[in-house]
This record gives sequence, structure tokens and C-alpha cells, in this order.
Amino acid sequence: MAFSDLDFLEENFIHYAKENTQSNYANKDQVPTTPGQVKMMQELAKQVQDYGVKSRYNEKTAFAIGCLPANTAGVSPIGFFAHVDTVEYDDRFPIRPQVHRNYQGEKIILDEANGVFLDPAEFPDLRNLQGQTLISSDGKTVLGTDDKAGVVSLLAALKYLHEHPEIAHGDLYVAFGPDEEIGLGGQRFDPADFPGVEFAYTLDNGRPGDFEYETFNATAADLTIKGTVVHPGEAYGLMVNATTIMTEFLAALPADQVPEKSRGHDGFIMVTDAQSSVDRAHVGLIIRDFDWDKFLAKEDLVKNLVDRLGQKYGPDRFDLRLRRQYENIYNGVKDRPYVVNLALDSYKKAGLTPRVQTFRGGTDGNFITKKGIPTPNLFNGGGNYHGRYEYVTVEQMDKLTEVLVTIAAEHARQSQTGRDERPLKKYW
Repeated sequence: MAFSDLDFLEENFIHYAKENTQSNYANKDQVPTTPGQVKMMQELAKQVQDYGVKSRYNEKTAFAIGCLPANTAGVSPIGFFAHVDTVEYDDRFPIRPQVHRNYQGEKIILDEANGVFLDPAEFPDLRNLQGQTLISSDGKTVLGTDDKAGVVSLLAALKYLHEHPEIAHGDLYVAFGPDEEIGLGGQRFDPADFPGVEFAYTLDNGRPGDFEYETFNATAADLTIKGTVVHPGEAYGLMVNATTIMTEFLAALPADQVPEKSRGHDGFIMVTDAQSSVDRAHVGLIIRDFDWDKFLAKEDLVKNLVDRLGQKYGPDRFDLRLRRQYENIYNGVKDRPYVVNLALDSYKKAGLTPRVQTFRGGTDGNFITKKGIPTPNLFNGGGNYHGRYEYVTVEQMDKLTEVLVTIAAEHARQSQTGRDERPLKKYW
């Protein structure tokens, strides 16, 4: 049985999915990086006013901010985030959502000419969606489930609460954000736009029931190696080949700490690019780990390796720059269990079995948590994110809508009866 208005969810998802809101890191100094995002956020800021939300578009941060005022006293404000941008795609082809009603688990033809099919044999999770209204792309572009499913579910939750004033809730702040896919949106968020907000949730990828409050700690590293170029016929004792040194550096990295050998709670060091000549070499790396001490140890491993090579070839030949990208959300919630327990309690009340995941990546919540608002991640439904096989169902968006309303109501209830402050269970 549907919780909210399924037609509303379908119509709004299709409408917003068609809007070109891809972010573009090449425009990283522009806020936001693409004009399509501005158009959509201004539209959202206007739409939510129909649901009693006080809203505005912050031109400095490029967030559309809104607040549904409390209808009961004694409840602290909480917040929700959904991002409007998508990954980049070939925008010679517009996004054309395809609706498959009463889906029965069959193979779906997306783009027959190019052999693109949505096939349960390849994507087994499709078998769990029988009887639902499935929305896919036409096989030429992404669909935008990440995160327009979150955006639309949040709209539906605001609409539902506006139409059901008997549901008690405190101030509910919402933020529709830009440039999440390129890691810039959350960095620019201004906590002053969420006055008094105790905690928040992002509505990013995952199946109904998924919940993440543990993400990677993340660092990017850039190593430049300077060689000495001499004619090879006269190179004895003079030439220093940057390519040779780069090869020695790469060979010294731990072979078992790489993404292709990592899963679950494992971290890794990944070489993202390597370019070289005799004169100069460059290596790009990313360092990831959930555990803070292990994360620092991986940073130290890279630094110590460069130091050893510096002792061998001369320290002036090496320029290592480490840039901390984000920190594990767990660092900000481990001593504040209520934000986690509230979500898990609400999942159960909405008929979901919680599946606590370690999120092998990061979200806007990493940056927002670091700014003092603990922000774990819920889900947005769907699957096959970031590609032409993306999909979502209306019913999954409806389930997220129910969870959001339940969180708002359960927070109000527990504010009166006592909070679930049980220590966090370690799921890894």
C-alpha cells in the first residue's frame, strides 16, 4: 500500500530527471559549476513554498534552503540534504526517462541498436522489484537517480507533512545542494543556513533499508619527481631518470593494499595516474581507510617512502603534497548515538529491516559533519548509479518518503518521552 502520492513522485521525478544538472569539475571556481543546477534549485526553492516551507536560494553557496516550521514545542531542529547534480554524461543526448509499469522482472530493452538491456541476469536486484513502477533511462545517458530520487522523495515528505498537520514535528530544514558529484557542494555549505540544527541526513544512494554512518577517511596525494636530463651518450654518473625513480616508488607501494584487493572495512592506496619522462614524473594517489589510525599509517607510509627515496637521490628531487579530502562521518557521530538510533528506529517503524553499511566512499555528509552537524546517509532507492543502466522505482521513492516523515515524527515523540541514546553497535 502506498504511503504518499505515487503520481506526484513519478511526475516530479520525470520532470527533474530531464533537467541537465551535471556538475563539471573543469569549472570548479564557478559556484555552482553549471547553470542547469541554478535553474533547478531556484525551481525547487519556489515549489516547496507550496508546502508551507520558508525558502530561499543562497547565491554564495548555491544551496536552495528551506524550513518547514515546527508545529510543536520542545523539539530540536533537524535537517535533510539532497543534491541536484548528476555525474557528467554525453549531453548530445537528452535524458529521456522510460516508465515500465507493473514490472515483472523481465529483460528491458533500453537501446537495442547498441545492445543495451536492463537484464535481471546481469542485475539480480531487479528481481525484487516485481509489481512496481520502474523508471529507467533510454540507454544513452544516466537517469539521474543519484540524487533526484532523494530530491523528489524529500519534496513528497514536505508535501505530506503540510497536508497532515496532525503529525507533530520540530523545525525541519532542507537543503538542495550543488556539485556533490565532484566533492565541492558540501565543502561550501554554510551551517548558518541551518540555525540550531542538531543533526541531519543525506539522502544518497542505497536500497531501502540501507543506512551508512561510516565512510572513508580520504586524502589525495600528488608526487612530482625531478630528473636530470643529459645526452644518453654522456649520461654516466650524470643522468637521473625521473621515470626510473617513479618506477621504484610504485614498486615499493604495498601490493595488497589496493582497491582490487579490498572490500568491507579494508582501506587502500590507489595510484590514479602516473606520467613520466626523463626530466619529470608525476604520480597521483588516493588514500582511503575507515580506521583513523590505519588511515594515518597509510599517509605516513607514502611520506616515509618519499623520504627514503630522497635520502637516496636527494630530497630536492621530490615534491609530495597531501590534501585531506574528507573524514569519516563516524568520527562525528560515535559520541552522539541518537542520530543513528533515531534513523534505525524509524526504519523499523516504516517496516524496513535496517542494513547498516560501511560506505566505501564519501558524501556531502562528510563535510557537513566536520562543520558540526552530524550527517549520516539514508538511501534513495534504485540502483546501477552513474551509468546508462540506472533505474529507480516509484515505490522505493515512496518508502524513502515514509522514512523521512517517520523520522520527523519519531524525533518529536522521543523528545517528549526520552531519546534512544543506546551506545552504537559496531557493525564491522
